[in-house]
Amino acid sequence: MSVTAHTVAPPDAFGAEALAAVLEPRDTSPIEQLQRLIESGLDQLPLPGHGATLQRWQALAAIAAVDLSLLKLYEGHTDALAILAEIDGTSVPAGSSWGVWCAEMPGARVKLRQAPDGHWQLDGRKAWCSGAAGISHALVSCWNEAGDACLASVALAQPAVTVTREGWQAVGMAGSASVDVQFSGARATPVGPPGAYLARPGFWHGGAGIAAGWYGAACAVAGYLHARARNATPDPVRLAQLGQIDCALRAAGALLREGAAAIDAQPQRDAMELALRLRLAVEDCATLVLQLTTRALGAGPLCRDARFARLAADLPVFLRQSHAERDQATLGGIVAGVADHPWGL
Repeated sequence: MSVTAHTVAPPDAFGAEALAAVLEPRDTSPIEQLQRLIESGLDQLPLPGHGATLQRWQALAAIAAVDLSLLKLYEGHTDALAILAEIDGTSVPAGSSWGVWCAEMPGARVKLRQAPDGHWQLDGRKAWCSGAAGISHALVSCWNEAGDACLASVALAQPAVTVTREGWQAVGMAGSASVDVQFSGARATPVGPPGAYLARPGFWHGGAGIAAGWYGAACAVAGYLHARARNATPDPVRLAQLGQIDCALRAAGALLREGAAAIDAQPQRDAMELALRLRLAVEDCATLVLQLTTRALGAGPLCRDARFARLAADLPVFLRQSHAERDQATLGGIVAGVADHPWGL
């Protein structure tokens, strides 16, 4: 991999019409659409914590509004670029597509070992590998022989990497193709020293960015109710539902903007608390938006509008990247540890 200048895609490239032009025809797979975004330079987002974190999150939200399976692949690819830039300052081969496969399956760990010839190798099975059948490279969480958590990059086009068809049964997010991958002595390259992936400030910056994707999808869902309310005879119940959605989305949006500004102001600060709060607040918002919109619109768009039906099926699955009450408990413990309550204006 070589070091290159980071040229950022312009914000107006993520407008609805501009994205539609890049992604036409729309009946192609999320992998093919990801490649179009890469070829168009739209994977070159501002790095988190470098003064334009909100612009980065706005791009994630815009892609989420198009298709959440595409967003899953796009977020993984752009996160990989940010990780490599933060840990060792390298970029990636031109045209390559990346995933970040760092979920840990209970009872199974991918091992990183150094072979007698000096090359590094991966062995083991990794679950939830989004885009495995179509992307070219991945960053993989693994464990060295000393038992330390590590990160390694791996090119997927090698015989020692087997992409299975196992491990994903969900209807929602089916387009992300998040299957199991088997490594059998696959050649790999360590990325940074042991522990660098989790210890870097950008770990929680990336975790917070996921919430921007949830938010973008929630806005797309709510857009259907907004269109109905504008074009139909006024219905007081439907308008009340739209009003509740407006409050929820505006509150979540304000938190995202505040969070992006805080990250840019103090990029080296531990952002765990901030990320947990954003994720939990946006998860609640997106869940409410989906519930109210489907109640307001009834079965029609769920059964007859392919895009809406896909959003409604994908969003609950994608939201399960949240750890829900466990994250609430972690955040509650942080808040309980401060001397005075933190909620004054």
